[in-house]
Amino acid sequence: MEECIKEKEDYIAYQSKDGKVITVKELQQEILTIMDEIHRVCEKNHIPYGLIAGSALGIVNYQGFIPWDDDIDICVERKYWHKFIKALEKDLDSNFYFQCFENDKKFNVINGPQMKIRKRGTYIEEVNFLLKNRCKSGNGIFVDVVIYDNISENKFKDELARTVIKLIMPILVLLDNLHINPVFLKKFVMWYSNRYARKNEHSSLMSQPISVPWEKFLHEPVFKKKDILPFKLYNFEGRKYYSYNNIEKILKQWYGPNCLKKWDGKKWVETLPIEKRKPKHTAYLNLTSETKE
Repeated sequence: MEECIKEKEDYIAYQSKDGKVITVKELQQEILTIMDEIHRVCEKNHIPYGLIAGSALGIVNYQGFIPWDDDIDICVERKYWHKFIKALEKDLDSNFYFQCFENDKKFNVINGPQMKIRKRGTYIEEVNFLLKNRCKSGNGIFVDVVIYDNISENKFKDELARTVIKLIMPILVLLDNLHINPVFLKKFVMWYSNRYARKNEHSSLMSQPISVPWEKFLHEPVFKKKDILPFKLYNFEGRKYYSYNNIEKILKQWYGPNCLKKWDGKKWVETLPIEKRKPKHTAYLNLTSETKE
């Protein structure tokens, strides 16, 4: 992992109607300020965290961001979740704020991150056709935080538990789009997910919570706990962040055996086809104001 891909192309995160361009690199530099603050708070309060998904893939292939990636995703174990929230309430710098169900009942609890940590003075509109951000505290650029849960080692039991959430999800989406906040259903999802994790606390497997019901169905990001924990420090954009214990094994399991960089005899090269190298989360972006102009 000492060598990495050297990607020179500049990708566009957002282009306004008048032709003004914000590059992915510019967005990434702002996201790094959020990530640096998360790392500081977690280190101060002894809370383990890890970069996941495409952010972890960037560690291996680029020792930083994938050049067209327009976000960072991290995970925190459920057993540290409330400690993490208290640490943010106490220590998070005033230039940042966070949104989760525990501090805002309008926060979406299904099929997405369990928290967003945002930067003040910025604005982003995500590509999202189902559930929009209803939190009044803001729409700043963000780092997504997901809970990693213990899950059943019995695949049938796990699918059955996720099916309950799949049945609730259409109701939540409908009510949300009618601007009705179904707090009771959200509380049930939170209680149900937490109860399921507690029942499987001695399992050797971990995954995103059952409140993200489609994840396992789509590509089974279910991992051995020993491959996730303990988190290790890796190089990322000139600093060090934590990620999976056995990072290459998990990435191959998640994205397939060909997801990692390849040596072509002269240099390390990207395996993802060129036509798929583009940002996918940003519909509107403003790095200098909290409003949509």
